[in-house]
Amino acid sequence: MQPDVIDLRNFYASPLGQVARTVVLRAIQQRWQSLSGLAVLGAGYAIPYLDELREGTERTIAFMPARQGVAPWPKGMLSAVSLVESSELPLRDSVFDRVLLIHALEVSDDPSALMGEIWRVLAPGGHVMIVVPNRRGAWARHDATPFGAGQPYSKRQLTELLRHALFTPTHWGEALYMPPIARRFMLKTAFAWERFGASLALPFAGLHIIEATKQVYRPALAGKLIRVRGLLQPVLVPSGGTAAGKTLLKYNNYFRANQKIPCSPIRFQNHQGMATRTGLPAASRASARTILA
Repeated sequence: MQPDVIDLRNFYASPLGQVARTVVLRAIQQRWQSLSGLAVLGAGYAIPYLDELREGTERTIAFMPARQGVAPWPKGMLSAVSLVESSELPLRDSVFDRVLLIHALEVSDDPSALMGEIWRVLAPGGHVMIVVPNRRGAWARHDATPFGAGQPYSKRQLTELLRHALFTPTHWGEALYMPPIARRFMLKTAFAWERFGASLALPFAGLHIIEATKQVYRPALAGKLIRVRGLLQPVLVPSGGTAAGKTLLKYNNYFRANQKIPCSPIRFQNHQGMATRTGLPAASRASARTILA
């Protein structure tokens, strides 16, 4: 289920949302310490984090999915936010150096198409930061927060998704070890929870935070065998080649019925009254002798 933009805005205005933003932003800034002179894109609902990241950048814009709705940003300035379809971003290729993806992947109808678009708009050597709910974490099971919406991911699932989308992970991190409880004690001890969980490498953090870089090459993929239809057709035979013509039609009709061996059309040459087969693959000649017998 896609969270509404109003629900997202209300969550980040709450005490629990403010603590969650601070924890996640700290983890992002540990990897992206300076974005000076870079072009930055925030996809999903990234504006609570872009306020801190946009300083010194060449340009920073935010894209929000159509089903979610859009909120104005930045405050008191010209709008830098747009409502888009996540699988068809209205951008040219290779125009951004950094992409922050949050509240997007877990609620996408087609994660592969979304990651394909992120790959397309990233410049060669560009980096994407993905923030997604952890399948083992308590935040994914608590639907009172936006991190409880959609499909949470395991580390293995994210690895497969990134590999198919032609991204190479460069850093794996986790955040929000504290339970999603908006009590004063929990909020005050949030950073103690983070230090304790990170020191023990506990697998129950609320979020995965992955940084990956764009591969600028595409691996050669093995093609699949397909049945080729209509490849072999009867052809005209020169006059005087009546026997050759009958043989040709017999051979072509057989392979049109079976359609298993894709080869070039068969030509017959009449030489001193003898029909000679040309254009046959080497593996098919023995079969042809059997068929024509």
